[in-house]
Amino acid sequence: MLRWIIVIFLALMLISWFSPMLQKLGLGKLPGDLRFRLFGREWFVPLTTTILLSLLAGGIARLI
Repeated sequence: MLRWIIVIFLALMLISWFSPMLQKLGLGKLPGDLRFRLFGREWFVPLTTTILLSLLAGGIARLI
């Protein structure tokens, strides 16, 4: 269980770092992706994008 939490956390961090490139592809603006301002800073939580990319990575892993 702890391993999956770490994997999800790392995936969220990577997606946040690559969000400008992913937005050009249309990812990061899906219905389940959250953007909000808190304490004067904009926060981005890409839930739907993370699930979509995880399914894609899982499908590729099964093929290999």
